[in-house]
Amino acid sequence: MTTWTILAAIALGLGAGLLSGMLGVGGGILFVPTLVLLGLGQVEASATSLLAIVPTAAAGAWRQRAYGNLRVRAALVIGVVSVLGAEVGVQIATRIDESVLRRLFGVLVLLALAFAAWLVDPVSPQAASAIAWLNGWCAASAPNAGRNTNRRGRCARRLSG
Repeated sequence: MTTWTILAAIALGLGAGLLSGMLGVGGGILFVPTLVLLGLGQVEASATSLLAIVPTAAAGAWRQRAYGNLRVRAALVIGVVSVLGAEVGVQIATRIDESVLRRLFGVLVLLALAFAAWLVDPVSPQAASAIAWLNGWCAASAPNAGRNTNRRGRCARRLSG
């Protein structure tokens, strides 16, 4: 492993841990593409991601339990049933071309994004906070960031509906 690979893995782990605790994601949406960029094949990245998600999800669930947010029965039902789905998924993944698998993963990410965006209540404080942050990011990423009010306005309209 190179120093760059180790630093990328550390950054990936920290980012996935942050998002896991904050948003309830296991990290796979971050792990898989990053691992592919680091040189793993799609199947290897998916398999590695599955193992890497275990401590991330466990730590996030443990902390959320302390706040009374964990629904153990629902988690156990989903978890036990998903074992069968994981077995079938592995059999399928090892039989199809990796380029197809990579495209399917991309479609999954887009569907997850669309689903999450559809569920957001535009008047909730969390949505308002996220939209304000994203507007700031859009403004900062615009050319001539502080002066291009037209770009910021377009970005704000796009993010707030």
